[in-house]
Amino acid sequence: MKNVYQILLISLVFTLPVHSQDLFLFDNSADVGQPAISGKSVYNAESQTYTITSAGENMWFDKDQFQFAYRQISGDFILRAHVRFADDTGDPHKKMGLMLRNGLEPGSAQASIHAHKDGLTSLQYREKSDDQTLEKRFDVTAADVLQMERRGDTLIISVARFGERFAEQTMVHKGLQDDIYIGLFVCSHDPAKVETAIFSNVRFVRPAGSGFVNYEDYLGSNLEIMNVETGERKIVYTSPKSLQAPNWTVDGKYLIYNSEGLLYKYEIATGNISVLDTDFADQNNNDHVISFDGKQMAISHHDEETDGASIIYTLPIEGGVPRRITRLGPSYLHGWSEDGKVLVYCAERNGQYDVYAVDIATQEETQLTDEKGLDDGPEYTPDGKYIYFNSNRTGTMQIWRMKPDGSDQEQITKDELNDWFAHISPDGSKIVYLTFPITVPSGSHPFYKRVMLRLADLDGGNQKVIAYLYGGQGTINVPSWSPDGKYIAFVSNSGHLNE
Repeated sequence: MKNVYQILLISLVFTLPVHSQDLFLFDNSADVGQPAISGKSVYNAESQTYTITSAGENMWFDKDQFQFAYRQISGDFILRAHVRFADDTGDPHKKMGLMLRNGLEPGSAQASIHAHKDGLTSLQYREKSDDQTLEKRFDVTAADVLQMERRGDTLIISVARFGERFAEQTMVHKGLQDDIYIGLFVCSHDPAKVETAIFSNVRFVRPAGSGFVNYEDYLGSNLEIMNVETGERKIVYTSPKSLQAPNWTVDGKYLIYNSEGLLYKYEIATGNISVLDTDFADQNNNDHVISFDGKQMAISHHDEETDGASIIYTLPIEGGVPRRITRLGPSYLHGWSEDGKVLVYCAERNGQYDVYAVDIATQEETQLTDEKGLDDGPEYTPDGKYIYFNSNRTGTMQIWRMKPDGSDQEQITKDELNDWFAHISPDGSKIVYLTFPITVPSGSHPFYKRVMLRLADLDGGNQKVIAYLYGGQGTINVPSWSPDGKYIAFVSNSGHLNE
């Protein structure tokens, strides 16, 4: 008998519109350079994958023969995809990848990432029409995650084997026009044979412009569900509004997220969305948590009586009138004890942000950390033995843990990046957390950055990247594992692609 959560995911209703050409993100597809055998590009709306077949003599020197699924776009963007060949046959130099080019005619100025069957991964480019193709090779072999980003005249080319961090090359390509063709390609390197590649987790991102101001201007949001083991992602809902911080209900039927001060329930089986009744609490932020027994919800609402400071409340999971729990603010909720008696949160007291616990029955507050800098994101393990949290007390934001009384504080992750919001799997064996790059200050978790979701053992070992995305604040602030521990839910972001 299939697991109930597998059944729910199979029956997901995708509310994103299907493109008129059935290529969704792309406007059309075409053979470039007239390969001897015609190719084709097919989008599968259920799996959200592209299957591209193509012959083609080569993509090198002045040759251009390949199948291309493309769209036209101007300005800055990010295009990312996971790539794989359908089989391991064919020429060692058959290739698949991402490309941007001035036109569809052979010999057009272009830049492209090539993943070859033999493992070679390279940046190839033609600086002007009918020039020879030039190449910059990556040290990474057999890359299966590819990303192209344009910032003005600068191209940032990133590649990785799934699970690893990106390796990057940057170049200035002044031969590319602003209004450009960009998309996915396949070339068999054999004019008499057709080869097939599958492109999954394809994401087209319009990043925030330089004039973006946090908490005032927002990009659109994708509500996503991901298989933690395989990294397969599906967008189940998209909105031009800011959606943030999905929780997964313990019955596996709903995702609860916040948007514009309210909480919403997304029904996984049908795609239906409804408002969760929080009565007077209509200024909720993205700190909301469900009790381990699934019967209650705790929220952080900006209360007018405390000059807008975040105050923690509880209410029934089906909605109702919230009951105030914390007497002081700001208090930003993050975790609930397994016995249902205690909430843990980040709070500012006396000019310093630390981790606190509050007894729900008595409303008595206990300080658990006392360090300069920022301690945030506390969450209980399912067995109640530890509280995980993040702290920048060592200079970068890292994942820590401690006993429930605040004793035995120990650092779990240890690298140069900035890690936030560790969420423990239902079986208590893994953590998933959000990683910001070193360019983001350690005490900040802003919107709209190039971030990763990483998976690790409880002691921080066996780190693995499981998602490469554009997001940050609101992506995964709260516990978001599915009850069976196979999936997580999160939010990614993009501006409108036609802007």
